[in-house]
Amino acid sequence: MRLFHVSDLHFGRPAVPTQIDAIEAMVQHERFDIVAISGDLSQRARAGEFQRAAAFMRDARRVSEVICVPGNHDVAWWRSPLHVRGADTMYEPYRTHVDQDLEPVLRIPGCTVVGLNTSQGVHIRTLTWNMRDVSIIGDLRQEQLERARRDFTAAPPGDARVIVMHHNPVKGELSQRHGLKHTRRVLGAFADMGVDLVLCGHDHQEAIHYVEHTRRGTIISTAGTLSNRTRGGRPSSVNVITLTRQEIRIVTHVWSPAERTFAPGPSKCFARSSHDSA
Repeated sequence: MRLFHVSDLHFGRPAVPTQIDAIEAMVQHERFDIVAISGDLSQRARAGEFQRAAAFMRDARRVSEVICVPGNHDVAWWRSPLHVRGADTMYEPYRTHVDQDLEPVLRIPGCTVVGLNTSQGVHIRTLTWNMRDVSIIGDLRQEQLERARRDFTAAPPGDARVIVMHHNPVKGELSQRHGLKHTRRVLGAFADMGVDLVLCGHDHQEAIHYVEHTRRGTIISTAGTLSNRTRGGRPSSVNVITLTRQEIRIVTHVWSPAERTFAPGPSKCFARSSHDSA
């Protein structure tokens, strides 16, 4: 089973059309089992940006199953700062043009993928002492984690258990920042529910991590961005993941301006863990 993991497309002014064309061609040619998009389809949560993202997803669905969750740029938080008008109005543009479901679940033989919405806008739970974090930091509530646990409990034995969310729970190498609050608690919950793989973005720098826990480890695939907003001047990138019963292999494909394509680059391989005790 192969998954194509892309994040932070930022349709709008930051998007790089040649790179978007390249991944659209890649998806059509490779016919991945799953295309996972871990948020920030837009730059300013505008209708035209979401419409372009919807077209990207429509074409991908011709050859693959697709799952997508919103990123912080996809939330019109200014409609309801501190949730004074409730949360629904913030997500209206995304729901209108992309998907009504902010936390979709995708089940295919051998794999259960659970979407979690970490993009909560400006809320007391996402505020920090750093003003730069306003509308940037992600959060997960306990009820979201419990819902994910129920979804995985209902999965067939032996299914790979995958989370798709936007914010990175591991510090970026260059940013030295977590995108998600309460990362230790969240990663501990993922380990307890037997999550094999987390697909995220947000940091605009590609990374592959293995987080060790007492009972089991969790693999974190952080996809880079397909935009002109890369961190540290690094090239854009996407991750291609191969799942077997024995292992999980992640290959980062890096943008090559000369070849106008994403070429295979660094890779890591991890043994699959059993879910018998999860």
